[in-house]
Formats: sequence, C-alpha cells, structure tokens
Amino acid sequence: MNHKTWICLFLMIVTFAVYRQVSHHEFVSYDDRLYVTENPQVKAGLTRESILWAFTAMHAGNWHPLTWLSHMLDVEMFGLNSRWHHLINLLFHVAGTGLLFFLLSRMTGAVWPSLFVAALFALHPLHVESVAWAAERKDVLSAFFWMLTLISYHEYVKHPGRVRYLVTLCAFVLGLMSKPMLVTLPFVLFLLDYWPLGRLRPRREPGPQAAGPNSLCWRLILEKIPFLALSFASGIITLYAQQEVRAVASLKNVPLIFRAVNVLWAYVVYLGRMIWPLHLAVIYPLPATLTVLQGLTAVLLLGAISFLVIRTARRHPYFLVGWLWSLVTLVPVIGLVQVGLQAVADRYTYIPLIGLFIMIAWGAWLIAGRGRSYSVAVTVLAFFILSAFGARTWIQLSYWQNSITLFSHAIDAVPDNYVAHQNLGTNLVEIGRLDEAVYHYSQVLRVWADDPDALIGMGNALARQGKLHEAVHYSARAVQVKPDSADAHFNLGFVFMEQGKVDQAIEHYSEGLRLDPGHADIQLEVGVALGRQGKLDESIKHFSEALRIKPDFPEGHYSLGAALARQGKYDESIQYFSEALRIKPDFPEARLGLEAAAQRKKKLSEE
Repeated sequence: MNHKTWICLFLMIVTFAVYRQVSHHEFVSYDDRLYVTENPQVKAGLTRESILWAFTAMHAGNWHPLTWLSHMLDVEMFGLNSRWHHLINLLFHVAGTGLLFFLLSRMTGAVWPSLFVAALFALHPLHVESVAWAAERKDVLSAFFWMLTLISYHEYVKHPGRVRYLVTLCAFVLGLMSKPMLVTLPFVLFLLDYWPLGRLRPRREPGPQAAGPNSLCWRLILEKIPFLALSFASGIITLYAQQEVRAVASLKNVPLIFRAVNVLWAYVVYLGRMIWPLHLAVIYPLPATLTVLQGLTAVLLLGAISFLVIRTARRHPYFLVGWLWSLVTLVPVIGLVQVGLQAVADRYTYIPLIGLFIMIAWGAWLIAGRGRSYSVAVTVLAFFILSAFGARTWIQLSYWQNSITLFSHAIDAVPDNYVAHQNLGTNLVEIGRLDEAVYHYSQVLRVWADDPDALIGMGNALARQGKLHEAVHYSARAVQVKPDSADAHFNLGFVFMEQGKVDQAIEHYSEGLRLDPGHADIQLEVGVALGRQGKLDESIKHFSEALRIKPDFPEGHYSLGAALARQGKYDESIQYFSEALRIKPDFPEARLGLEAAAQRKKKLSEE
C-alpha cells in the first residue's frame, strides 16, 4: 500500500474511535419511531410488499426508496437492536470520509490539504447529528453516493467514455434515491470543472479538435443536462411529498420577508457554528421575530466574503469553488421553502461544510508554503483544531444516548426551545414522570399558548395524575384549536373515559377514527369503550383492526384476549395473552389474564 492508503486508513480508524460510543445509544423518539421503530413497513424487513412501499411511498415527506431499503436491511439482519443501526450509520460516515480524502487527493494531487478537509469532515461537531441519529441514515447514505458520483465523474473526465458517464449518472441516481438534497450536485460538477479539473480553459492544440471558450462551455452544459433533469424531477417529487404531509409552511404562517431575512441569517449562523461549534441542539425552532439589522449584517458579511473570493479567483480558484459549493448546496434547506419548525439544523451542513473546509485547507496550505516556520505553525494549529473538534464531537455524541438526555441538552443549549420542551414532556409521560412532564408542557404553552401538541400532552399528563377537570380543559382546547387532529379527539375521548363518560368518549374516538382510520391506539380505545357497554362483538372488531394496523401491539393482544375470555373463548384468549407477553414480557395484566384464562379452561375441562 502507498502512503496515501495508510493515511486514509489512519483517518478512518480515528474517526471510528471518536464515534464508537454510538454503539451504546438507544433509538430516540424524534423521527426514529417514524423511520424505524414504529414503522410497520420497515419493521417487516425486506419483503415484496415493503420493497414496493419503499418505491411508492411519500412517507415522512420524502421520496427516498434507497434509504427505506437500507433501514429494512438493518431490521432484516439485526432486528430492532439500536446498536447495529447506529454502527451502520457510523460505517457510512467513515467510508464517506475515506472517499472524500481519496477524491480530493486524486483531483488535486495535494495530499495534506485533502487530509485536512477529510479530517474536518470526519470530526466536526456539526456532523454529529447526521451520524448519531438513526433516522438520518439518509444523510450518511446520500453523502456516500455523493462522493462516489464525484469520483466517477473525475474518472470520466480523465478518460471520457459512455460507460464511465453512465456509471457517474447511476451513482447520482442512487444518491437522489437516498436523499433529495443531492439536487445541487450538478452545479458542484460545474465548479469542479473550473477547479481543480481546469476544464473551462480552452484547448490550445490547433486543428478541428481545438475548442473555443463558447463551444467548450456549451459542451460542458450539454454534458450536465441529464443530471439537471434528474435534479429537477427529484425536486418536483420532493415538493409533492412534502405537500402531501402538509410539511410546507404557508406564506401566511411564515411571511416572505421573514423567510428572506432568515435565509440570510442562516448562512451567518452556519458560518459561526462552523468556527465555534458550541450550544448545538437537535432542534433550533424558528424565532418569533427577526430584525432588519440581522438581515443587513448578513448581507454585508456574505457580500464581503463573496467580493474577496471573486477578486482572488484567478490566482486562488479554490476559494471561489469552496465558497460557492457551500452557498449552493445549502439552497435546498436554507428556508426559501420552509419545511418543519426549524430555523437551521446541524444535519443540513453535512455536505455544504466541505466547501468551507476546502477554503480553509487550501488557504492554510498557501500560508504554509511561505517557509518552514509558517509550515510548522500551520501544522500545530491544524492539529490543535482537529483535537478540539474531536473532543467536542465526543461530548456532543454523549447527548444522543437517549431521548431524555437529547432534549434536556437541547433545552439547555437553546433558550425557550419549545419543541424540545414538547418532546421531553412526551418522553417523561411515557416513563411516568408526570410532574416534570407537566412543567415542560407549561413551558411550551408559555411561548405558544395554543400549541395543539402541548395542549394534548398537558391534558394527557393531567389525566394520568387524576386531575380530570383540568385535563378536560386542556384537551377540549386542543380540539378547539385543531379540530382536524385525530390525536386531539383521541385525547379528549381518553379523558372522558377516565371520567366514566363513555358515550362522550366514543363520540370523540369515532371522530378521531374518521380523521385517521389507521390510528391503532384509537381503534384500541374504541374497543375498550364498547366493551364497557357490553358490546363485545363490536369491541373485538376494533381490537382486531388495531392489531391489523399494528401487529406487535401488546395492549391490543391483551385487550382482544380479555374480550374473548369474557365470551368464554379461552383457547383463543390464551393465544392472545401469550402473544402480548412475548412482545412485552413485563406486562402483569397480560400474565394475570393468561393465568385466569388457563384456570377457567382447566376448570371447564374437569367439569
């Protein structure tokens, strides 16, 4: 092996060592349930039905079949063991790091700047989110194919041919099928044509092979048309998918002038966090206001940097390429089309930061070339920066060990982080820490008094505390604020059930089912309510439907077993009680039900 291979291997080992703690992390509640742990198609593994679903579904507001197949393959091989899901993410990150070093060193011939870029990519704390979050498999997977596309493109440029061109195009398609953020990659190909590939310089050889600047430019444009067409198609599909799940904010909710200032300010925020990556969080909610001063500051800073890189482009083209790489690759997620509640997100920097890293690395190399003392100083500083980033990444990774630590840190990092308060409250309810959950829901409602999710959560927590009058107030308010929310109706129905108002509970459960027929929890609770009215046949139908929607639903198996036992069908009830215990061994009600059904069956057989 040559020295570059050893360098690359060392970098990959260091990256793995820094990130290895992810193998001990749990899944988190934020999107991991949507993508893996509560996604029935993914949990089924690689079946014909799930594969078809992967290519046709717009689930989670995206069309990324390769990402779904990747999650399904994990489940097929490792089940729902979070250790392996996280390790696969890490392996893709390690592989992407190695490919980035290989790509830059091959394109430029400069080993040490290429190593610095790859090391920054590997160890920067802003990239923790993409690696440590199981649901962000799409980031590391798409980046892997991004690197493969650029490597294939470089091979095609060195040795033009139809096969190499098609390989490059195929790698790009696989990247788009992993995450649509790759729609900007064709523009990066143009940048690489400028530097380091130097394809925008006209050929000097005489004769018919010579190409003038205009004809050369057109040839390069025509070469990119299939890539641009695929990017356009992916963008249209993504917009459709996000509209389907109502993820795109309207201009009424997020006005155009607010978006414009947020876009400009977001670039500044990303620059600042690249330099000083502290107080990082899983979510940075949109601020209530943005000032004109923020917009003007952003315009001046971005304009000044752009002026400088353009002015030095002839002598130092890597500054222009790196700057435009970062600006362009952030466009799909910068907020022009506002999706979700976040103002910015660490994961959005995974590919864009490479451009800034190129500027830093080649700028440092330029300084190091001035003499031995400069070279030593740059080397020492680079080592210090990488060590600091590596240490910070290790600390940032620790916050991802479970949902409680993740959202607790997000609250500490970002004042008035109502999204983190909301998610932490939900997780605290699940483990029975109700007083703490009520506090966090109150913090959300302090910022957004009519937040329906917080109202639902508050009503649920208060109902579990036995404070039913207060629970009705919050739950009814949630229905009033968001009448088309199945969860709001479900929660109000649950509170009425706790009050013994079965008819009113069924009314809201029924409305919830009308809004969302595939809501397994509502199907279960309707069955419970009907069972209290003695309508066992109807109750059993709803329990069965809940299990059809959610086959590994322990409460569904238990409830169906209890209903069948009431009908004297002990053999069937024993099967359902046993299945509930198989899924959830620590389920005392199911164990008692199983024992009681077995005793009654034995008594009947003796009679």
